[in-house]
Amino acid sequence: MLARRLLGRLRRTRGEIAEARSLRVWLLYLPGPGPWLMSWLRKRWVVFRNPTAHIEFRGPVYLGPRFSLHMPRGGTFIVGPGVEFRRGFRAELGPTARIEIGGGTVFTYDVLMQCDTSIDIGERVMFGQCTMVVDGNHRYRDITRPMLHQGYDYRPLRIADDVTITTKCTIIANVGTRAVIGANSVVTRDVPAYCVAGGTPARVIDYFGPPGEEPAEIVARSASSASTSG
Repeated sequence: MLARRLLGRLRRTRGEIAEARSLRVWLLYLPGPGPWLMSWLRKRWVVFRNPTAHIEFRGPVYLGPRFSLHMPRGGTFIVGPGVEFRRGFRAELGPTARIEIGGGTVFTYDVLMQCDTSIDIGERVMFGQCTMVVDGNHRYRDITRPMLHQGYDYRPLRIADDVTITTKCTIIANVGTRAVIGANSVVTRDVPAYCVAGGTPARVIDYFGPPGEEPAEIVARSASSASTSG
């Protein structure tokens, strides 16, 4: 009789544990205040960490885990409404640098931005994982000095509205409206609007915009193909 009671209690305990585990998993998928509370705390933390910088979040902005800003000597960082930083975003700004991000933009995972002049990002831009955006290149041609002592060549960057930048890209030039940058690309020269670009260095592969607005390289390529086939 005692053994039977113990066995019944053990079965009930196992059932309660399984039920509790199921409830815990289910609760993980429920929307709740936790992520937004942590986002609010991260906003306060980055402002506290960079007291000489101008940091502005306009409207609802979500800061995911490992969001960080490095602005020890100043700079300006402005974010529009509805922007989402999912995980691992990092921005490093110089004392006169300015980064402005338009509303509805999404940063997925481990995106890095480095700026000493300005980086202007439009609305509804999508950044894939492990993408880097930088407004300068190391100088290296002076063989009498180490590379790290030669400084940088800078250029302000503009990434226009509705651009899609996929996984593991490096962006060091302007990107036009609705352009799509293929995975693992290095953008070293401007990409026109409504173009697909890819490669290292990236080149324009296709155009999908309004007729008559094709970039010169697409027109030249089409003309060359037509003459060859003719």
